[in-house]
Amino acid sequence: MMNPSLESERILIFDFGSQYAQLIARRVREQNVFCQIVRHDLPAKRVAELAPKGIIFSGGPSSVYEPNAPQCDPAIFELGIPVLGICYGMQLACQTLGGKVGRNHAREYGRADCRVLESTGLFENVDASTVVWMSHGDQVQAIEGDFLPLAETDTCPIAAVRHRTRPVYGLQFHPEVSHTPQGSIVLRNFLRNVCGCQGLWKMQTFIERSIEDLKTRVGTSRVICGLSGGVDSAVTAALLLRAIGHQVACIFVDNGLLREGESDLVRKTFRDWFRADLHVVDAKDRFLSALKGVTDPQQKRKIIGKVFIDVFKAEAQHIPDARFLAQGTLYPDVIESGGAADGPAATIKTHHNVGGLPKELGFELVEPLRDLFKDEVRRLGTELGLPESLVWRHPFPGPGLAVRCLGEITPEKLATLRHADVIFLDELERSGWYRRTAQAFAVLLPVQSVGVMGDGRTYEDTIALRAVQTDDFMTADWSRLPEDLLARASTRIINNVKGVNRVVYDISSKPPATIEWE
Repeated sequence: MMNPSLESERILIFDFGSQYAQLIARRVREQNVFCQIVRHDLPAKRVAELAPKGIIFSGGPSSVYEPNAPQCDPAIFELGIPVLGICYGMQLACQTLGGKVGRNHAREYGRADCRVLESTGLFENVDASTVVWMSHGDQVQAIEGDFLPLAETDTCPIAAVRHRTRPVYGLQFHPEVSHTPQGSIVLRNFLRNVCGCQGLWKMQTFIERSIEDLKTRVGTSRVICGLSGGVDSAVTAALLLRAIGHQVACIFVDNGLLREGESDLVRKTFRDWFRADLHVVDAKDRFLSALKGVTDPQQKRKIIGKVFIDVFKAEAQHIPDARFLAQGTLYPDVIESGGAADGPAATIKTHHNVGGLPKELGFELVEPLRDLFKDEVRRLGTELGLPESLVWRHPFPGPGLAVRCLGEITPEKLATLRHADVIFLDELERSGWYRRTAQAFAVLLPVQSVGVMGDGRTYEDTIALRAVQTDDFMTADWSRLPEDLLARASTRIINNVKGVNRVVYDISSKPPATIEWE
């Protein structure tokens, strides 16, 4: 059960198909207020049971006046719970309560100058003229006498509203994006001034609640935690160790597809630092043997997954009284896999952390991080005493370097890739860009090209460098790294990595590309 102090400040975010729904949730969490993303048609009866302090309607790609446009249960407005509609959410709230919505003659996409008409309540401490981010073709055209306009732009005379008698508010712009500089103030005003939230969602409170829940659920049984070298599994293990200590057994499978120094970092952190019961399985030869001659990326993934389960299962049998398996599932994983009871249906992917392995092994699943976003996990890791080098490590794909070494996997190609990768990451660290990128890595391409070294002709491999900026990893833009940084990385790689004579930089965004190459 949720600690009462946290549950009392729950905010529900109704998802109408917005690409920004998770970003809204993260902005609410940044105000130390707990929130959950729920499906747009959640019945008012269920909303009343959850007893949120407030509700936020997200934006969405539809037009509210279309026959099959997503709607909410209109009885929600009779509950007396404050509602903030954003973009589509504002249009829906206004239409449901008597306003008129239609296609505007001038669409607004991008920054707009917004003039505040009422500087109290939602717009307290917001400048009288402020920049906002618009993304709409429809807009509220008439609000009759039930709503009051709070803000306007040159082409949108009703850019924000409040209802005269109900605690219902609307914003035509997006306060959750960084392009609305004072958007966080508007959200804070809604959460604090309108909903009455105090900001009780704090990491120390989460730790205390999680420890209590884990002790109650696990009892005297043992819990197996699989370590991957990534931050999610590391923080999961650290939280379990804080809660139940010696009852935790960590298994780390060295599949031969890890980053440079990954195995040593895990050993040092969990065996030396936390004194954990750490089982390191050297399965490099087994994985590389199974991958010999395989070039298809999907086949690589299937082979790696199957061998991992076999190796993990064999090692787990050596741990007596083990009843639970812990995984580092995060809140976005739960949302995207359709794993939340009241959440939106799965529309994106089935995440590898949700299901699969526990069923194979016959264990009960423990997911202590399933309420958290990635930035919250990093804060939690710091609170639990994990080293910064691990807490801020970039994400790493489950199949490891197998999907960054295009074509057939060989020990020689992996050594080349590791050497190039560690040089690139070192240059990012030295220049202060590592923490400014969400994910960065090298890729070894199955492409040779002509080069000249000294007086000789070469015909050698190509390394591609990839660095992206993203909030949620569902979309991503390529990082505009400084030219001198890229030049240093390229020069060092070509001079020091045997068999490489060309370095290229990937400037593709997601979509249409993916972050990883395979």
